[in-house]
Amino acid sequence: MNIRHYFTALAVCLTAAFTAHAQEQQTQDSTGLPGDNFSLQGALDLFKQSPSPEAFEKSLNSSDNKVNNLDLNDDGNTDYIRVVNKKENDVQVFILQALVSSTESQDVAVIELEKTGENNAIIQIIGDPDIYGESVITEPTEETDNAFNYSPATHGPSAYAPEGIVVNVWLWPCVRYVYAPAYTVWVSPWTWVSRPVWYHPWRPLPWRVYHPYRYAYAPHYVVVPVRRIPPARVIYRPVRTTSVTVINRNRVVVNNYRTTRRVERVTPSRNGNYNGNGGRNNYNNGGRQYTPSRPGTADRGNNSYTPSRADRGTRVSGGRTNNGGRSSGGRTGGNSRGNGGQNGGGRRATRGN
Repeated sequence: MNIRHYFTALAVCLTAAFTAHAQEQQTQDSTGLPGDNFSLQGALDLFKQSPSPEAFEKSLNSSDNKVNNLDLNDDGNTDYIRVVNKKENDVQVFILQALVSSTESQDVAVIELEKTGENNAIIQIIGDPDIYGESVITEPTEETDNAFNYSPATHGPSAYAPEGIVVNVWLWPCVRYVYAPAYTVWVSPWTWVSRPVWYHPWRPLPWRVYHPYRYAYAPHYVVVPVRRIPPARVIYRPVRTTSVTVINRNRVVVNNYRTTRRVERVTPSRNGNYNGNGGRNNYNNGGRQYTPSRPGTADRGNNSYTPSRADRGTRVSGGRTNNGGRSSGGRTGGNSRGNGGQNGGGRRATRGN
């Protein structure tokens, strides 16, 4: 009888210890940043599977895909993510923008795409520093027959794109679609007051429930320290939109995260190496590592969570009520309709250094 009680007590103790360890691990995996609730890898995977930008937007806002779990305005429902496309020659950007209120929007991430040859194209998705604490850059990993040698000596400044193997995404249906001669850039017509009939907001999942779905997308994508398409940044910078509400609500957690990251970068590891350009710590990427063939320049976002230093040309949304005018940061497409009008209209952020 005593032996039975002993083993019962032992089993209870082991179960409690395992549960505590699992909860502790989940807490460690969560940064506490808004970006914990949006999977960059998942968004890129949905883009890969979608036949068009419009279909991509619909997939982002489907609860079945478990990519979007954001509630930036804390209203108890997930935020609608609209997609805005801008194009210049062979470079395109797709802005993923959360509708926060009738007067505010917040960029969550931007997909950067470039056609580099007749049958070649490269892609990255960059998480917004207001959402992820820094600019988190993610791209597909190499698989059979989908990669080519990308040399900065023949394409673009080497400071942004170190020589190495990158994935050719030309065969992705959405990529072929947006480079078709008849394609017109997609600017989402949906606003805070006008949502598609198929959209049904859902309550965001707790982190412990959501993060297994998030990590399910990780195996085929990797966080990297370099941006490979410099012209895309030039296209995006003037129209980047941020929300005063989101900035104020997350100011403390973002500043704490950035302080911790600065300490990590200057603290030597056990082997005496510093966490720097070639050894960037991955942001919730399922443990995948990136090793560049030579050091590159990382885009780490901002060191201070201050709207005026967010990015040059950034528009801070909030301030003017919209009634169907221009999209965030000016006219996003020829006949674009914004977030209830002046989407992100209002104050222009102070230019930083």
